[in-house]
Amino acid sequence: MILKSRRILLGVTGSIAAYKSCELVRTLQKKGAQVRVCMTPSAKEFVGDITFRALTEDEVLSSWKDGKTGLEHIHWARWADCFVIAPASANTIAKIASGIADNFLNSVALAYGKQIVIAPAMNTKMYLSYQTQENIKKLEKWGNIIVKPEEGELACGEEGEGKLAHPEDIATAVMYALFPKYLKGRKILVTAGATREFFDPIRYISNASSGQMGYSLAKIAYALGGDVTLITAPTCLRKPYGVKTVDVVSAEDMYDAVMENLPDADVVIMNAAVADFRPESYSEEKLKKDKESNIIKLVQNPDILREIGKRKKENQVVIGFAAESTDIIQNATDKLKRKNLDFIVVNKLDVFSRDTHKGWIIDRKGDITEIPEMDKESSAFFILEKIFKR
Repeated sequence: MILKSRRILLGVTGSIAAYKSCELVRTLQKKGAQVRVCMTPSAKEFVGDITFRALTEDEVLSSWKDGKTGLEHIHWARWADCFVIAPASANTIAKIASGIADNFLNSVALAYGKQIVIAPAMNTKMYLSYQTQENIKKLEKWGNIIVKPEEGELACGEEGEGKLAHPEDIATAVMYALFPKYLKGRKILVTAGATREFFDPIRYISNASSGQMGYSLAKIAYALGGDVTLITAPTCLRKPYGVKTVDVVSAEDMYDAVMENLPDADVVIMNAAVADFRPESYSEEKLKKDKESNIIKLVQNPDILREIGKRKKENQVVIGFAAESTDIIQNATDKLKRKNLDFIVVNKLDVFSRDTHKGWIIDRKGDITEIPEMDKESSAFFILEKIFKR
């Protein structure tokens, strides 16, 4: 689990979005984190502390009186590997920006001494007000991470920017706060998903790739400090926080997008499951099944990875992926050499559409590193750390 043994302190403030903090606790726990919760007194008007005690199996503090020593704001600040405030109300943001420590949560913020992950949630007018924006700029200038709210219908019935960010986005910001920056200053190009090759308006040829591994690689590359662009075929996945995404459909679309972004990339990670073939012709109307036989003739798609290998510049690092059913290591090694790759990650076919990944990393020298079975975010971290921790 990507956040295994990490200690996360979650601060909950007086916002209607406080109930969403319960989901954030579970999201962080599923990634392996140990979570504690502190609350402002007004937050308890929205969600009772007993809810968070049940979720975390730990005490929940909202006042100095709740602790045993009166110094818990110091002890908890030292305990936490990462301090997250979600939701962060306009009032709490203003107080932290001004150094006001009039409640337990604000006192922890003042005593923490490291960057805080802050996820605002409030009415649009309150969020966009000059005062709140100036306070946010001040907090960002001090090195804190602001996870911008989403747009949508708010509790007050108005539409606009102010909804609490998705728990996965906040969790990604936590990873960014915690992880070493192996990829700082590098532009990372990642491909993901299964391309679709349509032969009529609603039917296509594709494969079983879910896109999870590619999305995990993009997310973790961002958390490791990279400037990440993700070129993605259609998936059912949420776009990774902090990552520029380019949507494509077919192999030819992906080829064009990759070649457009290739010159600026320092690292290229080709994880997409690109169709080797496409239908030779396309019918503007749905093909009918009442014909005695419908034969779809296939032609080859451009080989994106081979073209990258041809255009590869001296300082570019190219990482390919392969899924093999037989002679796994030999076939992957042959592909690495044939397509001029620096590394190739190979796995058996059974990792498709699963939540876990395992396989091997092979480099140009022929050195092999086994990837143990783990969730795909953890596997992405393992792969990138093995390659770039130098």
